[in-house]
Amino acid sequence: MDADIFIPFTFFAFLAAVILVPILAKERTKRSAHSLISLAISRGQELDPSTIARMTDEMLENGNRARRSLGNGIILLSLAAGFIGAGYVVGHFDNDGDAFYGMMVPAVLVGSVGLAFLLLAVVDYATKRRAA
Repeated sequence: MDADIFIPFTFFAFLAAVILVPILAKERTKRSAHSLISLAISRGQELDPSTIARMTDEMLENGNRARRSLGNGIILLSLAAGFIGAGYVVGHFDNDGDAFYGMMVPAVLVGSVGLAFLLLAVVDYATKRRAA
């Protein structure tokens, strides 16, 4: 593999591993806890009330997904605006204008993800209102 391809590939693989491994480990832990609790219920064992309260609290935190999506969308759109502003500032130092367009690439990527989070928040709020 050529170094021009291998180095960026290694960086993005590292970045994906740093982000995805903790998420997958947390989900695996939740899944094993739920299977253990369902096994205990099927055997007829008594469940501790604090365990049920803890699981209910986790469900309530997950139920507030619309607000979290709205916050993530606003933060990502602000970050995209920061990239655009940095592109304008850096563009004045470059005569060709390549720096400006180079800063627009992450701005567009981050901004589109921010818009997707905002759309998700709007959909979540709309479905929450219908359910209520």
